[in-house]
Amino acid sequence: QVQLVESGGGLVQPGGSLRLSCAASGTISSTYYMGWYRRAPGKQRDLVAFITSVDNIYYTGPVKGRFTISRENAKRTVHLQMNDLKPEDTAVYYCYSHNAFSTTPEYWGQGTQVTVSS
Repeated sequence: QVQLVESGGGLVQPGGSLRLSCAASGTISSTYYMGWYRRAPGKQRDLVAFITSVDNIYYTGPVKGRFTISRENAKRTVHLQMNDLKPEDTAVYYCYSHNAFSTTPEYWGQGTQVTVSS
């Protein structure tokens, strides 16, 4: 049984920073992709960023240059450093993981709220 446990959400002013973390427990291979989706109020869940087992990285357009994704702990922990946050970044952020042969998330975290407001 794989569990993804997120931490690091909260309330921050525009221009501020937050760091999200997601730790995987259970039988999960280091070859798995890990990444983040987010769901803003009233909107669908959108991909934010992911990182492969060989550290290839993708970012969605609105976060490029502001967010940084990284992995550590034998690739079982993924971080999302979010800088220069904007009100439109307000959302519930979900960690996910899937194997290298899939494009669909297999495992999800419970979600962590990020609110950007003055």
